[in-house]
Amino acid sequence: MKRVIVDYSKLTSDILDLLVAKFPNGYGYKDIITFKNANGETVRAVEVSFEDTIYLVKISLKLEETMEDYDADEDNFDDVFDSDIEDIADEEVDDELD
Repeated sequence: MKRVIVDYSKLTSDILDLLVAKFPNGYGYKDIITFKNANGETVRAVEVSFEDTIYLVKISLKLEETMEDYDADEDNFDDVFDSDIEDIADEEVDDELD
């Protein structure tokens, strides 16, 4: 499986669907994965899977707000996030994370 790091600004409605389905009440400390990216920077993310890809969605206050708003009003997000899930690759990370 390939792993893709996704920033808040690159979220699609498909990934938001996955996030809201996996974390309907929000994510907790135990759900957060911490790792170093290719630039040696520490990244905190939550993980969701779709087909043959694991998406590591970077955590931020904006992510939490977006998940809450999306869950409350899914119809409005279709207009904002209309790109396809396969078009969001930000960075690929090897299967083995340090």
